[in-house]
Amino acid sequence: MRLRHPSGRIVHLSCGISLDHAESPSAGLELLDAAASDLRSRFGTGLLGVALRLPYPLAAALADDGRARTRLRADLDAKGLEVVTLSGVPDAEGGGENTPGDWSETSRVRHTLDLARILVDLLPFEEVRGAIATIGLGRHADWDENRQKAGARHLSRLSGGLADLAWRVGRAVRCGFQPGPGGVLDSPEQTVAALTRVDKDRLGVCLDLASVVRDWPDPAAGIDRITDAGLSVITARITDPAAGWQPVLRHLLAADTARTEYVDVDTANSAADLPYVLEELTTLGLVPEQQPCIAP
Repeated sequence: MRLRHPSGRIVHLSCGISLDHAESPSAGLELLDAAASDLRSRFGTGLLGVALRLPYPLAAALADDGRARTRLRADLDAKGLEVVTLSGVPDAEGGGENTPGDWSETSRVRHTLDLARILVDLLPFEEVRGAIATIGLGRHADWDENRQKAGARHLSRLSGGLADLAWRVGRAVRCGFQPGPGGVLDSPEQTVAALTRVDKDRLGVCLDLASVVRDWPDPAAGIDRITDAGLSVITARITDPAAGWQPVLRHLLAADTARTEYVDVDTANSAADLPYVLEELTTLGLVPEQQPCIAP
């Protein structure tokens, strides 16, 4: 759903829906139907934002099949759901056999560009840009010189692919890399160092607020370190509503212009947690453009 920040900027709040067990568009629609039924049992009428997590096989199938994307878009419209963010971050650490590799491997580039191609067709008609969340490059212990060089080539290829897509369709997709413990992107300092030379107009960071609260000694200072280096916080993910994420999100949204425009509630029970997150956001001065009807 769309909330207006005091600066006038729109912040999108989305409920995470995982289609990780779907390998075909038809299977993806079945999973979406079940998730939408749960959402509508908790929320009555009104437009709802959803952040879809698409596995590698499903994303590849949708990227190659324009009619399948059209069916997915029509299904979302019929259910009153809108998509402005997609996720390429696996449900669990290590992912699964259908999960692409880290950013030293071409499969990760292919998957992310597939997600971008899908997203531009799913965006609401009035939206001119959306966002993708992806992993934080790879594991630090594995990131030797060869992987680092391959990763740099692949980030350049990603940036070029996103630029080409924007030129062809008139809609921009940005990609956020998610820092995490043991990764190439771990602390704010490591994140800044690893992403110093990226195309900052299209590439930035995706923050898992639970991880930020748990793993960074000073979350607010860490966020300032990242944004002062010119990196955008493209998406913020709430993966644990009990993790004390509120001060971190308040810091992101306290500036005259909000420092993120996408907030995804991506938990095991996202639909149940969404009203709580919405209430917290309204205390920060964000005003829903359309108040959802929450079932008792």
